Amino acid sequence: MVETRTVLAGAPDGGEPAKLAVHTIGQGPLAVLIHGFPLDHRMWLDVMHSELNKRRTLCAIDLRGHGQSPWRGDETHTMERLADDVAAVIDSLSTVPVDVCGLSMGGYVAFALHARHRERIRSLVLTNTRAAADTDAQRAARDTSMQTVQTSGRSAVADAMLPKLLGPDASDTQRAQLREMIESVPVASIVADQRGLQQRKDRRPELASITIPTLVIAGDQDVIIPPAEAELMAREIPNAQLHVVTGTGHMSPMENATAWSSAVTTLWT
Repeated sequence: MVETRTVLAGAPDGGEPAKLAVHTIGQGPLAVLIHGFPLDHRMWLDVMHSELNKRRTLCAIDLRGHGQSPWRGDETHTMERLADDVAAVIDSLSTVPVDVCGLSMGGYVAFALHARHRERIRSLVLTNTRAAADTDAQRAARDTSMQTVQTSGRSAVADAMLPKLLGPDASDTQRAQLREMIESVPVASIVADQRGLQQRKDRRPELASITIPTLVIAGDQDVIIPPAEAELMAREIPNAQLHVVTGTGHMSPMENATAWSSAVTTLWT
């Protein structure tokens, strides 16, 4: 059974700490799961009930302003701020380095966590994510998305994102689950995420410094981050493994949790 608790993450301005909902299941060393934009811990539920929970204590975090973690009034969710939140969760649950898995925006947070708190990480799973910063065109598209959510609401964001997030073989249930997650995130939090995503650093120069065990996972039908881009990233990380989950789009852990989890077992020996 999944257990939910609240972890406090310090505020850099000295204000009230952020309250982060964390959801755990399993046994053994801790593994932290970081969700993508604009989702929450529920994207990991099938993985949390997979074979992996017999190898690790799986901890899925609701990042600030997502899921059961309340929005704190932040204008921008920088990847560094979110990484510091994840570090606070790690410190509250483990005294030793942990495995870290991040999907899409969660991968960007994992890169920032490695840059700022690498001593807390034992291994990395970078799934359906990229090391590069936004291009000018991508930043402009985020401006448009922010305007859309502010004028037309979260359902309009879901309408725009769903065809890109899932492969053509995804089930109606998976589409409904994603829509429910997107439409539950506060508008202000979606905007704060987009601003943070626009500002994120180009991590490609840092890839060669990642010396911990690393697995890069891609979906063969991912139109947001194609497998070729994941392959290039894996080549730059020393001794990284690459696995492509067939029949999946951008949400490979949701679309085929069994295949995704099986790939991760090759890293978590």
